[in-house]
Amino acid sequence: MLLDLWAGVSLGSVFADQTWMGFAGREPSTEVRGAWDVVRGARDAAVALLRERWKNKQPVTGAAVDDAARAVIRAAGLGEYFVHRTGHSIDRELHGSGPHIDNFETADERTLIPGVGFSVEPGVYLPGRFGVRSEINVYMGESGPEVTPRQPQQELLLV
Repeated sequence: MLLDLWAGVSLGSVFADQTWMGFAGREPSTEVRGAWDVVRGARDAAVALLRERWKNKQPVTGAAVDDAARAVIRAAGLGEYFVHRTGHSIDRELHGSGPHIDNFETADERTLIPGVGFSVEPGVYLPGRFGVRSEINVYMGESGPEVTPRQPQQELLLV
């Protein structure tokens, strides 16, 4: 089960956009659990790159963050099943006009600077079988990347 939640607290406010994954049944298969672990690892690699570059005062682009997430999925042999960019800009429009986390659909070379917000949402989709995605939001604050939710999903929810 993919739960994709998005909203703004009021008209004209900045959106939030998150995805959580659940499994309907007794126990997910090793393959489903493995795909989830890869996607979670890709999400975490993207955030780690953001934090590392911030700490070292190095610029980072949406394309570089996409590459970091995509590398984890490729290394697991699932690269052909990650069929969209890693994330999109978020502002007062759900898919905002700022930089995207993308080196797949386009190469977004805009630097991620304080004041921009975006999703990080890698996914793996095996046609006719199953798909998994994890989506968090990042705001580039004056003191570095701020992730919401503060505690991203770690395990599949059992439903």
